[in-house]
Amino acid sequence: MEDGVPIVRLTGPDDPMSRLNRPKWQRWLIVIVVTSGAFCVTCCSSMIAFTYPGVEDEFHVSQEVATLGLSLFVLGMGLFPLLVGPLSEWYGRSPVYFVGFALYIAFNFMVAFSNNIVCLLIGRFLGGAAGSAFLSVAGGTVADVFKPSEVGAPMSFYTSGPFLGPVVGPIISGFINENLDWRWTWWILIIWAALELVLLIVVVPETYLPAVLKKKAAKLRKAGRTDVRAPIEVDTRSITSVIKTSCSRPFQILLTEPMALALCTWTAILLGILYMFFSAFSTVYRPYGFSTQIVGLTYIPLGIGIIIGSLCHPIWAGFYRRKTEQLGRRPPPEEHLRKGLYGVVLCPISLFWFAFTTYTSVHWIVSLIATVPFGIGLVWSFQAVFVYLVDAYRPVAASAMAANSAMRSSFAAAFPLFTTAMFRSLGTQWALALVAFLCLAMVPFPFLFFKMGHKFRKNSRFANTE
Repeated sequence: MEDGVPIVRLTGPDDPMSRLNRPKWQRWLIVIVVTSGAFCVTCCSSMIAFTYPGVEDEFHVSQEVATLGLSLFVLGMGLFPLLVGPLSEWYGRSPVYFVGFALYIAFNFMVAFSNNIVCLLIGRFLGGAAGSAFLSVAGGTVADVFKPSEVGAPMSFYTSGPFLGPVVGPIISGFINENLDWRWTWWILIIWAALELVLLIVVVPETYLPAVLKKKAAKLRKAGRTDVRAPIEVDTRSITSVIKTSCSRPFQILLTEPMALALCTWTAILLGILYMFFSAFSTVYRPYGFSTQIVGLTYIPLGIGIIIGSLCHPIWAGFYRRKTEQLGRRPPPEEHLRKGLYGVVLCPISLFWFAFTTYTSVHWIVSLIATVPFGIGLVWSFQAVFVYLVDAYRPVAASAMAANSAMRSSFAAAFPLFTTAMFRSLGTQWALALVAFLCLAMVPFPFLFFKMGHKFRKNSRFANTE
């Protein structure tokens, strides 16, 4: 009862309505389908990289204008979660999934059949925005179907999808654009996305517990219990106020929390560099005489690094478990930054190695091997920051992650726009060295927060001070 109103809740830990009580294989199937959907959306972001020549020829635009197709997609993908994220708390995960993914397919149709550059660019921005609806709730689904003590491995598996997607996109696109018209990039993607939508509808049920209880309450009212309500139905907030908070609080965190700003800047630079690579690799490897599809294959070592980084989860979980046993309680949030201490060092080392082995007098395999540790460091850095923000800013975790998303997407959208000009002005080696120095400048921050984060949190307006 709440204020005299009967409230629908689970009958206990064994209630069949709880998604935690589904068979383990079924819960893992949900994770696999959600991960493949996230992989599809993020793959779409970078598949445009090898369509630039076709777009430039057909619409008579410069490469910088064609590159806007990448930047606008990423910008839409990063900013729209501020708006659509709260909708899942109101209507559940499933409506956001299905509507978002259907619109994502529709806007890819707009890109595939565009007859001018404006139509293509608008389609790309709206496609990224629609895809963000899916990405904004996919991680929540993974958390819904596994207990906190079990969620580590499924969440690690899920996070590999959004990281691998942008890397695999150019590999697929390279083969398509070497042999077919550039529009086939989007026709093939539409077929793939349609299959993903079918899998989402068939395999992934509603997993958000308040939405499940809301359906249960509706059934009970239909059966005659007109007085019962679900917890979400007695929430006095309006959807407008929730969205307003969702849009404003992330920027309040960035403006008032130096620790959150530094960590978000760190991951934003890394994602900007990753998306810079989608323009840079053609500049680096064309002089070796590589064709379009072979340039696409040069992203494989980066992908291997990302996979290796993701597979290292048990090592870091072991560190955390031993620290828990040593303290006799849950460790402070700063313990999550441990893997980031290694990631933040690996990235600049990898970039300097990559920068000064891209001379054509050096065999191409040497520079490609250099991207493997960057992939590892990228994953470790992102995982450290993601988990730390959720734990350290637990009362406003969704807003902290939204702040990170907005900042990352802004950098990822901006970097490709100046990549070609930067490489032309500075030369390949010094352009890459410049971004390596950017990464080097971020090295002190994870070490500082690992040691002193608890002191920063004591003076924080938003952070958890436990």
